[in-house]
Amino acid sequence: MSENTQSNDSNAAVDDLIEMLNLTDRGATQNETLFGAQTLNRESPRIYGGQVLAQAIMAMTSTVDSDRDIHSLHGYFIRPGDIDQDLSFGVQKLNDGRSFSTRRVQAYQQGQAIFSAISSFQTASQGPEHGSTMPSDLPDPESLPTVADLVGHLPLPIARAISYHRPFDLRHVEEPLWLKADSSKSPTTAVWFKSFAPLPDDPNFHKAAIAYASDYMPVEPGLRAHGKHWMVQGMKVASLDHAIWFHRPARADEWLLYTLEAPSAQDARSLATGKIFSQDGAHVATIAQETMLRLPEYREDITAV
Repeated sequence: MSENTQSNDSNAAVDDLIEMLNLTDRGATQNETLFGAQTLNRESPRIYGGQVLAQAIMAMTSTVDSDRDIHSLHGYFIRPGDIDQDLSFGVQKLNDGRSFSTRRVQAYQQGQAIFSAISSFQTASQGPEHGSTMPSDLPDPESLPTVADLVGHLPLPIARAISYHRPFDLRHVEEPLWLKADSSKSPTTAVWFKSFAPLPDDPNFHKAAIAYASDYMPVEPGLRAHGKHWMVQGMKVASLDHAIWFHRPARADEWLLYTLEAPSAQDARSLATGKIFSQDGAHVATIAQETMLRLPEYREDITAV
């Protein structure tokens, strides 16, 4: 594949991301404001969880006054989403106070909820401030190999999909887990990411895009801790829940560092906590996610979610 073709495919994936985040108004019921959404990323038969997170943020933000910004989301993935089925979101207003607003959102397919979350929004306020320190002595993201550099040559549909049809450029600081395990078995990882092309200037759009990208990586520190990689036959992984706190403004089309660790794994579940930093060192977001991690050596665990 030529460099121009790669660039065109990656830019098209960003165009798809922008289109996916522009929801359609479907009116309202007595309890919910409804939005229609579409799935354009088709890496697997299941909807990518980050897509649902990002679309949920856009849906809820549409129901809140413009002087209030989302600062947290806590959600559960209830059922696998089907890329071929109609997707909609229903937003319920729970509270509008003097400074904070709270919304509940559910994603629906075929009349059933596949995702449910509550988010909080706040007007700008003054108060004490501090943030975590970004790790030092990291390689410049532009010096690291792209996913396409690492696996784009493989004659596998999934390898080509993650190399050329994702909207985000991911650059691993450590040895990536695409084809082999991390011999150190350290339960940590760090990845630079940004969109392949510019995004709209709306700050809420960038928060949604950051949420979209944040679901790519939480399983990786658990895989590293147990000497696994993405191509392990018989392994099953799935996002179970996701929490994200937005601390400071950031652009998803500029380099961001995503650091993660897995403090615990048990009962075929792995917990990851992560921090996102801008390239100048500002701590812009914090993430927590528990993932299902079913490994083939534990045969009794190889069941459906």
